[in-house]
Amino acid sequence: MKTRYTFLIGFFLLVSCGETTRISENLQELTIKKQQLKQQLAGVSKALMQVELAISKLDTLKKLPIVTVLKSTITDFSHYINVQGTVQADKSVVLRTEMGGTVTKIFVKEGQEVTKGTVLAQLDASILANKISEVTIQYNLSKTTFDRQERLWEQQIGSEMQYLQAKSVKERLESAIKTLQVQKEKLKIIAPFSGIVDAVFAKEGELTSPQIPFLRLVNLNQVYIECDVTESYAKSIKKGTRVLVAFPSLEYEVGSTISQVGSFINPSNRSFKIRVELKNTNKAIKTNLLARLKINDFSARGIVIPTYIIQKDTRNNTFVYTLTQDKEHYKVVKTLVKVTKEYNNQSYISAGLIVDMMLVDKGAKLVKSEDEVVVSQ
Repeated sequence: MKTRYTFLIGFFLLVSCGETTRISENLQELTIKKQQLKQQLAGVSKALMQVELAISKLDTLKKLPIVTVLKSTITDFSHYINVQGTVQADKSVVLRTEMGGTVTKIFVKEGQEVTKGTVLAQLDASILANKISEVTIQYNLSKTTFDRQERLWEQQIGSEMQYLQAKSVKERLESAIKTLQVQKEKLKIIAPFSGIVDAVFAKEGELTSPQIPFLRLVNLNQVYIECDVTESYAKSIKKGTRVLVAFPSLEYEVGSTISQVGSFINPSNRSFKIRVELKNTNKAIKTNLLARLKINDFSARGIVIPTYIIQKDTRNNTFVYTLTQDKEHYKVVKTLVKVTKEYNNQSYISAGLIVDMMLVDKGAKLVKSEDEVVVSQ
């Protein structure tokens, strides 16, 4: 066959060279010669194609593309939304005095644990104490006067007006004492809940007022994370959605669920707020600590493949190359697929593939449909 191919080429060249010397200057003759040469060229091209086809069939050493494959399997797939937030605590407050005065005593130190109702500090209450003492003396006298008027009134002695006046004075002074005692209590700072004294801003002997922070009390047993999520995820994020919370500074991760989803879209950044509550029994999580949240908005079990083997054609169709075995060879097949979700370099395929299909892995960019390939083991 190769001998025949060489002969035909040589014959064509020989004829062509011989004819060149006899080319006439006549236009009609030149046109006829052109048609003859085209016919000879077409015949040689056809013969060349037949030779090449015969060679490809007989050549067992031809080089085929080498690829690796992986099989499609069913596995669990999860997709996450990554957002950031900060730690907050409901029981984290800055306490202030309800009335102005001089700080006479601070009973706690920073870092000290206190229980609800503990007196944390005392302001100067000497003026109120003196007033209470004065009013108490007046009250005792008014009570004695009232008791006597009451006994006389019971015996129908004296006028009703005297009895009512004595009663009014006694009750007014009694109310005044209660008011002064309440004001005296407001000169104390009392713990509204159990927690840790995080910071003390005031000092003994200083003059303070309700506008000046006195100390910070924190209870970190229960904390929460609040963050903004773009409105495009409003459909997939609901109360109870699973969340993985990571604290980079602590190298610590914990699972939780969304406890609250905001009902308001912020028009400035088109986002809504979510809240994730956490238990903090070891007190390791601090307020304002940065947290990274992975919100699980999609989970399913199905065929999952590496994202890098997925390609797109000129019509924007998503496809992968699969293999079919034909006797001793593997043939490449272009298989269209539907990708539902992608995460962490993995894609969830909802249509196009079945279990145990051979997918072209390495070498997928170097082949095309209908190619014969060699599968590397």
